[in-house]
Amino acid sequence: MKKTLLLLSIVALVYSCKKQESLPPNTYEITVSAKGVINGLRSYIKLIDQKKKEIIIDTAIVMNETFTFTGKVSGPSIRVLSINSIKGSLPFVLEPGRTTIEIYKDNIYSSKIDGSSNNSEYNLFKTNYKEKLNAISEIKKLAGDARQNEDRTQLEELRAKDRTLSAALNGYAHEFIGEHPNSDLSLLLLESQMIGGNQSIDEFKNSMTVLKKVLSRNVFNKGIGKKIEAFIYRLEAQKNLEIGMVAPNFTSTTPNGEKLVLNDIKGKATIIDFWASWCRPCRIENPNVVRVYEKYHDKGLEIISVSLDKAGQKERWLKAIEDDKMNWHHVSNLKFWNEPVARLYRVNSIPATFILDKDGKIVAKRLRGNALEQKIAELLD
Repeated sequence: MKKTLLLLSIVALVYSCKKQESLPPNTYEITVSAKGVINGLRSYIKLIDQKKKEIIIDTAIVMNETFTFTGKVSGPSIRVLSINSIKGSLPFVLEPGRTTIEIYKDNIYSSKIDGSSNNSEYNLFKTNYKEKLNAISEIKKLAGDARQNEDRTQLEELRAKDRTLSAALNGYAHEFIGEHPNSDLSLLLLESQMIGGNQSIDEFKNSMTVLKKVLSRNVFNKGIGKKIEAFIYRLEAQKNLEIGMVAPNFTSTTPNGEKLVLNDIKGKATIIDFWASWCRPCRIENPNVVRVYEKYHDKGLEIISVSLDKAGQKERWLKAIEDDKMNWHHVSNLKFWNEPVARLYRVNSIPATFILDKDGKIVAKRLRGNALEQKIAELLD
């Protein structure tokens, strides 16, 4: 009996020694094995922002073919791991808890990741994505052979197949989300689709509907949902400013404190001109705008200038109008880059112009100098 108790005690002691201590809340620990990777190389965990800019959030040094990242995060997010001198990078889910990664230095994208259901699902997504990408590469190779053999029939067939496969690849994240509607990883994938351009508003809206339960699961997911909703709003606002769309109407304040409505002053052609008294390129361009106005106002040209002057700069704004002889409509709330009309029109640099036709549709944007006059002449001559 004593021997049995002693044996059980030893087993319990060994088990307790091997058992890992739990990590503090919101802490991640990523242990990486990197066979064949040279000691001293620096590795990184990076965030990719919406403009595809890489932002380093953690670093580690390779020692004896291993390295470890530790830090704090409030919830899961898709990040990338890279190592100096190693081609490519490894997308993975960074989240609280322990994660182990086995780096394949000759194909880092396919490295093995263990530690969470999110990464298991992400591994599945990446595997399928890679297969689709490989299929496109094979089609392109065959198309190259067909081009070299001057086989135009086969070349056109392959090009059509390439377009079909490429469209499927571009939409695969949303397809995956539809197949995994209860997955936190699906929400992270949707967030990652905000990077880059050519996003489909309808696909984002459909995916948000699919993920309704996931979005309400916890505070962190709700935060991601709000970020995506804001992104959809920006996409819609940008779409409303494309060539051929009716310019968004607005009401703003004149220098006399009166309200001016865009739809009330539109002419046969209208220029919405964003500027400021402090903007030197604007002031340089103003004589050209004055010349165009004087030449075409009697033919139906109207101009409404929206100033991005700052609070407390009203007198400076008015003096610039007088000095530059800008004898047309003016509005401003003197809120600098927070000027409501500028925000409505997504203006992030000045001077900026939007040219409208007689129906109020946007026919051109950001024209200056001779190009501005040529467009107005096209509308009114």
